[in-house]
Amino acid sequence: MSAVILALETSCDETSAAVVAGGRQVLSNIISSQVEVHRKFGGVVPEVASRKHLELLNQVVAEALGAAGLGFKDLDAVAVTYGPGLVGALLVGVSAAKAIAYGLDLPLVGVNHLEGHIYANFLVDPALDFPLLCLVVSGGHTDLVLVKGHGSFQVVGRTRDDAAGEAFDKAARTLGLGYPGGPLIDRLSRQGNPAAVNLPRAYLEEGSFDFSFSGLKSALINWLHRAGRLGGDVNKADLAASFQKAVVDVLVDKTLAAARENGVTTILLAGGVAANACLRAELARRAEEECRRVIIPPPVLCTDNAAMVACAAYYRFLRGAFAPLTLNAVPDLKLGEDRYEGSFVRKKTGPTS
Repeated sequence: MSAVILALETSCDETSAAVVAGGRQVLSNIISSQVEVHRKFGGVVPEVASRKHLELLNQVVAEALGAAGLGFKDLDAVAVTYGPGLVGALLVGVSAAKAIAYGLDLPLVGVNHLEGHIYANFLVDPALDFPLLCLVVSGGHTDLVLVKGHGSFQVVGRTRDDAAGEAFDKAARTLGLGYPGGPLIDRLSRQGNPAAVNLPRAYLEEGSFDFSFSGLKSALINWLHRAGRLGGDVNKADLAASFQKAVVDVLVDKTLAAARENGVTTILLAGGVAANACLRAELARRAEEECRRVIIPPPVLCTDNAAMVACAAYYRFLRGAFAPLTLNAVPDLKLGEDRYEGSFVRKKTGPTS
């Protein structure tokens, strides 16, 4: 068995641990969600999330090792998400990973959370050819990333205000649907007419691959206010479907435009919003029309999970890109940068493939 990596993911409100061999064989991927804890607040409360990670992490790690049928002695490295994310939540995972690495004399691999989302696609197809274009869509991020090689990323487009997932959450709150908004909008939209309400699409200036969804959210609120003053009936399913279609249209249009501009034939989808059924179907359909291939991870690998972190860590492991035991949480970590302090000398020699 090639390099076996234990990975931890605690960047927001999922406590996850996974064991992955050779960067592709998922031996276990345990995810403990805090959705029910935060639902009553209408969103993630950072301090509550941090405390829940403290309560759950040891148990989740034990479950991951047990499900993989392995022990600590079988590991070749320990990986952890160290940013971006909620600083308190990140610190729980980083501290645990450093303790395990130190105690077992193993290499420590620090992974960018967004890099992890991108590498979820390599769990679907490890033989992807570069260059690749990845649309990363989540509650905190909406980025178009040109992936030129392992560890080589160029952000060609990003949101200028609300991320797509954030827009879905705000729309769901406006419609009184609850939290988390993305899955609720997705589910309700299947009963509605996406052409029922004419909502705007923000394409920004010509040639831009950036995104903007704050105006769309405002348009939805204004439409509801006008409907209330006029005494009209509000069909929430139609509104949800129309809002979702407005978001998906822009995401797909800009992704395909960026693929054409950069000569990319393979498109990746990543992040929590990548589980959205409308986005998955529309991107696949439109890309096929242009003879472009689309890779989309299963929903469990779209939301925050440690298997994607282990996959990303594997390629860092092969390059010897290890973090020192002074690794700290970096809540504003940018894709493609490493913020390590100190130095690290690898002590254990493990597999190289």
